[in-house]
Amino acid sequence: MKRYFISSIFLILTSFGFSQGGVIVIEGNYQGKNLYVQNPFASGNVGFCVTEVYVNGNLTTDETQSSAFEIDFKPHKLTIGDKVEIKIKHKEDCRPKVLNPEVLKPKSTYEVISMSVSPDGTLKWSTKGESGKLSFVIEQFRWNKWVKIGEIDGVGTAATNNYEYKVIPHSGKNQFRLKQTDYSGQPRLSKAIDFSSTSCDVTFTPVKVSKDINFSCSDKPAETMFEIYDQYGNIVKRGYGNKIDCSNLPKGGYFLNYDNKMGEFVKK
Repeated sequence: MKRYFISSIFLILTSFGFSQGGVIVIEGNYQGKNLYVQNPFASGNVGFCVTEVYVNGNLTTDETQSSAFEIDFKPHKLTIGDKVEIKIKHKEDCRPKVLNPEVLKPKSTYEVISMSVSPDGTLKWSTKGESGKLSFVIEQFRWNKWVKIGEIDGVGTAATNNYEYKVIPHSGKNQFRLKQTDYSGQPRLSKAIDFSSTSCDVTFTPVKVSKDINFSCSDKPAETMFEIYDQYGNIVKRGYGNKIDCSNLPKGGYFLNYDNKMGEFVKK
C-alpha cells in the first residue's frame, strides 16, 4: 500500500494483482462541493474502469458508466465540515483519476465571536463557522511588523469553539491577531486586539559588547523577546531571556529588536 498525503486529505491507492481490482480511498471534510472522476476504459475497451463508489460506507447511485462522472454528496445529507471517506473500486488493468481532490481540504472559514487579553497575559478567543481542522497562528505587532509568537490547533467544527494562549506582552500598547491559512495559501486574518501593559520599559547594556547584552527594567533583570540582525539584514539570533550571549558574533555593527524597541550595538 502506498500513501500520498495532499495537505489535510490523503489519497490511498491499493492495487491487487488479481481479479479483485483496486480501490482508491479519499478522506477529508465535506466543503459543499462534489468530486469529479475521470473514468477511462478498461483493458480492451471493454466497459469503463470504475465498478462501484462508496461514500462513508454507503454504495452511491452515481452513474459511473461514462468517461467522467460526478460523486454527488447531496443524497448523503452531509453538513459542512463533516468527515468524508470515499472508496472508488475499479478494475485491475486501469486507474481512474479524481480531478478535484482539493474540494475535501479544510477551508479557513472561522469567524471570531470574541477576543480579549486577561491581566495575566492570557489571550482568549471564541470562534464559530470553522469547517475543518486548521491551526491558528497567534501574531503580535512588534518592531513595525507582525511577529508569530505561537500556534494552536483549531477544533474545526461549526459550533462555538473556545481557545486560549499565554502571550508575553511588551511594555506599553500591544496588538495581537489570529491568522489561519488553508490550501489556497491565502491567510485569513482576524481583527487586531489592543492590550496595554503596565510593565516598565526594558533597556539594554552595553552598546559596545564583548560578551553579553543584558536587559533590565528599573535596574532589575528583565526578560524580553529579541532579534539581532547583521548589517546586511540577516537574522543572526532570536529568542527570549534577560541576556544574550554575543561572544560568538563576528566584530561589527548589529541591529537589535527588543521589548517594543529597536536599537543598535557594536560587537568589539
